[in-house]
Amino acid sequence: MSRIVYLLNGPNLNLLGKREPEIYGRETLDDVERDCRALCAELKLDLRFFQSNREYELIDWIHEARGVAGGIVINPAAFTHTSVALLDALNAFEGPVIEVHISNVHKRESFRHHSYVSLRAEGVIAGCGVQGYQFALRRVAALLEA
Repeated sequence: MSRIVYLLNGPNLNLLGKREPEIYGRETLDDVERDCRALCAELKLDLRFFQSNREYELIDWIHEARGVAGGIVINPAAFTHTSVALLDALNAFEGPVIEVHISNVHKRESFRHHSYVSLRAEGVIAGCGVQGYQFALRRVAALLEA
């Protein structure tokens, strides 16, 4: 099985560290990518790291991952609660999918409690800050080895 992992970040995550740091922390997306690349080297995973504010780009990357990647880690951000299209794309991917949220969405507004992506994900990590990405990568690595 492929050791390539696509790590996809949805809308507004390009503002990580600047937007609502009391909720999302002060680490930037560049910090997240750096830390994830270091962990992937340790886990012998090949990381493909993306961020977009456009739903169709995330869908295109999921399609690209088909037949190439062993797993997907996705923080769909606001698309979590709205995008059946992301769910449909993820359903066409055969490897493990882990959903990540920096904040604990269950302690926030009620509209954030529903996730379309969770209907496909093997696991959901929420409320662990940016460390949740590393937890997700470790889980994908374990699933690929199983």
